[in-house]
Amino acid sequence: MSIKNVVLVGASGCLGVEVFKRLAAASDLNLKVLRRNGSTSTFPGNVQVVDVDFGSVESLAAALAGQDAVVSTISSEHIAAQKNLVEAALSAGVKRFIPSDFGSNLANEATQRLPVFLPKIDIRNRLIEIAKTTDMTYTFVYNGAFLDWGIDQSFLINRAGDKTQVVDGGDIPFSVTDLASVADGVYGVLTHPEETKNRAVYVEDAKVTQNQLLGLAKQAAPSKSWDVEHVALDDLTSAADKRLAQGLLDFQTFGPYLYRAIFGKENGGNFDKNDNALLGVKGKTEEEVAEVVKHHVK
Repeated sequence: MSIKNVVLVGASGCLGVEVFKRLAAASDLNLKVLRRNGSTSTFPGNVQVVDVDFGSVESLAAALAGQDAVVSTISSEHIAAQKNLVEAALSAGVKRFIPSDFGSNLANEATQRLPVFLPKIDIRNRLIEIAKTTDMTYTFVYNGAFLDWGIDQSFLINRAGDKTQVVDGGDIPFSVTDLASVADGVYGVLTHPEETKNRAVYVEDAKVTQNQLLGLAKQAAPSKSWDVEHVALDDLTSAADKRLAQGLLDFQTFGPYLYRAIFGKENGGNFDKNDNALLGVKGKTEEEVAEVVKHHVK
């Protein structure tokens, strides 16, 4: 199998921007971007952009004709839009589908059961079923917590220096990867189609702890307070369960489940292996991790 013609969906999102940069710069790939009808997102003039109706399998299939692979970086709140995209890819004869499965280890059964990931699991299961009886294949890319995004959004630590929720003591190691390294991993999948066929791949820049990140943040911005609030993971997810039962579907409900995926002992957030060497992902030294933290907290 060889992959030459690639469609990117979600190219204007946080991860999509980085994946777009990486794939657009690749001389061995032809890149096409699918854009939602009515979108105001803009792209360089040398990149083919096709406006489509994501509610129509027919519209999507027409746009995917002749394409070898689909890379979806659709944001979490729009994951369900991939359902039509998967069926359109199957109809159009696409060889490889990389869904927006990035982040936590969804090959882990405990993580699969977390409510926040159920829409992703629906797509994941559909792709696995399709691959059993057709020529369309898949690759799931897992990268742990997003290092740069996680700091920038005050998720891993509070970048403003105000109170950070430190989970279960703050010394639990977990895998992190920045957005650009994930993009390198996606390119690596596309250029190693046989080695990455119908399986999950793992990319990882480093293993860190919350306390380590806070220590680096204090060094980078010593004038900030860097106060902490110690919290128990079980308490956070118990409160989330109650909110979910009340029908409260917001980040206050779903955030603790993301913490569970990262910090939970049974959830595989600390990868025991990675595919960096195969995919051409360099990883980061302690000094490079410190630079990422410094960039986002200064």
